[in-house]
Amino acid sequence: MAARVVSVAFEGVEARRVDVEVQTVGGLSAFVVVGLADKAVGEARERVRAAFAGLGLALPPKRIVANLAPADLPKEGNHYDLPIALALMSVMGIIPQDALDGWAAIGELNLNGEIAPVAGALPAAMAAGAMGLGLICPEACGPEAAWAGETAILAPRSLISLVNHFRGSQILSPPKPGPMIDAARGPDLRDVKGQENAKRALEIAAAGGHNLLYIGPPGSGKSMLAQRLPGLLPPLTASELLETSMVQSIAGLIARGALTRARPFRAPHHSASMAALTGGGLKVKPGEVSLAHNGVLFLDELPEFSAQALDSLRQPLETGEVTIARANAHVRYPARVQLVAAMNP
Repeated sequence: MAARVVSVAFEGVEARRVDVEVQTVGGLSAFVVVGLADKAVGEARERVRAAFAGLGLALPPKRIVANLAPADLPKEGNHYDLPIALALMSVMGIIPQDALDGWAAIGELNLNGEIAPVAGALPAAMAAGAMGLGLICPEACGPEAAWAGETAILAPRSLISLVNHFRGSQILSPPKPGPMIDAARGPDLRDVKGQENAKRALEIAAAGGHNLLYIGPPGSGKSMLAQRLPGLLPPLTASELLETSMVQSIAGLIARGALTRARPFRAPHHSASMAALTGGGLKVKPGEVSLAHNGVLFLDELPEFSAQALDSLRQPLETGEVTIARANAHVRYPARVQLVAAMNP
């Protein structure tokens, strides 16, 4: 007998469908995960085993095969624990298969059976809604996923509460969206004394969306002026808020589902590498230019940045997106930013 639960794999801010299939077959007792999974996904075997033990459940004395389809799509991250556990419970007869139809799931399991938060709840909820499914996610991610509009959301604290919900003994109420934080009153141009030409340039750049370079001796107020640019910009529109929040969700920067209409302001240190600015790493996380999407990217001490790092910003500034090429995939992140730089003469 085989059971299937839908999950997602993240490619930039997009979430692609992944079918988690679990089946028990004859042979020596073993738990195998297949489907081009990385080490974090492979370790889900032991987390699921320990979580079941915490609930007083023993795995079937058979060979358990968990397949993540499509097999040619790389699977990364810790959010496959919950769909694997739910499909295995369906195989064991604890949860009926028809109860899982119509749901996608993401979540990491603790050893005691609780469901730990994961990054990317908002893009996952948006993708589930596009597929006509609801989303099962950790309780801590519920307020964030609830911003996805009409998508049905279940946010259990633990596996046992989810089992009770499907059995009808403890119905979970849908989570409410997190708070909307208005653009806070930040640094104001009134704090800057003098520098009329520099302030005029800042106002023109804010009005026209221009990039800006300040050149002046140390202590002349270049950084102080740049930090006041977000206060001159209008709050994020609804579409800009969704785009920016999805990037922040992938990066794990949304706390308790709280979204803000304030424009992002990112000021990386001049020792930042090319991958830190444009994105990359083992799991292709968004870089500073994407985290500043629809906001301001401030590069202080511009000549101190490496030539390779500065050259990598050329494409994002021209096209409004950054493309990170890998041998098996090309990942795109949005990167429409207003660049402000400062340097000494």
